[in-house]
Amino acid sequence: MAITSDKTSSGFTSATRMTLEQFLNYDDGTDTMYELEDGVLLPMTSEGEINRLIAVSLLIYFAQLGIPASRLSMKTEIVTTGSRVRIPDLVVFSEELAVALEGAKRSIIMPAMPFPLLVIEVVSPNQSSRDYRYKRSEYAARGISEYWIIDPIQQSVHILVWVEGYYEAQVYVGDMAIASPIFPQFHLTAIQVLHGSYAIS
Repeated sequence: MAITSDKTSSGFTSATRMTLEQFLNYDDGTDTMYELEDGVLLPMTSEGEINRLIAVSLLIYFAQLGIPASRLSMKTEIVTTGSRVRIPDLVVFSEELAVALEGAKRSIIMPAMPFPLLVIEVVSPNQSSRDYRYKRSEYAARGISEYWIIDPIQQSVHILVWVEGYYEAQVYVGDMAIASPIFPQFHLTAIQVLHGSYAIS
């Protein structure tokens, strides 16, 4: 996920603190999407082509596995902890969460809602600490069953599984077959995911 913390068009800077309520009502008149980290707006920049390809390919693959469109989303916001809002590259909803979001004017998962089954972040240059450290603890605190970190820079896929409040991680590289406890029908290798070029057989 590519993010920058420059000044926004309405004057908010990296030193400005914003409440969650202010964030939910914030509109700077542009199409820019923002994450919120400890009350600080983090404008998202354009993704690299490989990041886009990985996320879109996985979305299609999950749909081919039979997961309905109502449970798949790109760029859904998640309120994680306190004044933090994240926007993963891909989210797989539980059935309960999909029902809770039906008809919503904004695709945002609030604290009182059921948690997603899976969130996926595709690492962008100079953003690895945010994906590997901060989001890991935030998603674990939110109780999200699995968190995948797909790293095209390091050529690795990290599958983090929630166990008693913390994530246990398994790293996959090359031709290693990825194992997902909540999606046992997932049969791709790390290199297939990282290249974004595959089809269900």
